[in-house]
Amino acid sequence: MTSETLTEQTLPQKTLTEQTGARTDKAASLIGDARERIDALDDRIIGLIQERVAISAVIQEARISSGGRRVNLAREMEVLAHYRDALGKPGTALAMTMLELCRGRI
Repeated sequence: MTSETLTEQTLPQKTLTEQTGARTDKAASLIGDARERIDALDDRIIGLIQERVAISAVIQEARISSGGRRVNLAREMEVLAHYRDALGKPGTALAMTMLELCRGRI
């Protein structure tokens, strides 16, 4: 018997209501559907960030090979302001994380 089979046999499956914390089946269904949409959006967001990281690497390489600095702080400030204006203070934190990912190893 594999560990996966053993786990499936020993752990009872939770109902959708238990999984979502909802008190009714209707609410649990709505939450389950919404979570599927969020998961799909998260996958798209991750893909877009990965694409942004790749494009940032191209920009950094061009800047460095032309004798420039790896990071353009003025541009980063523009990005931070854009995210802050669109999403408020949490947008700044989100942008900082994204910029950190896009800088790569410094």
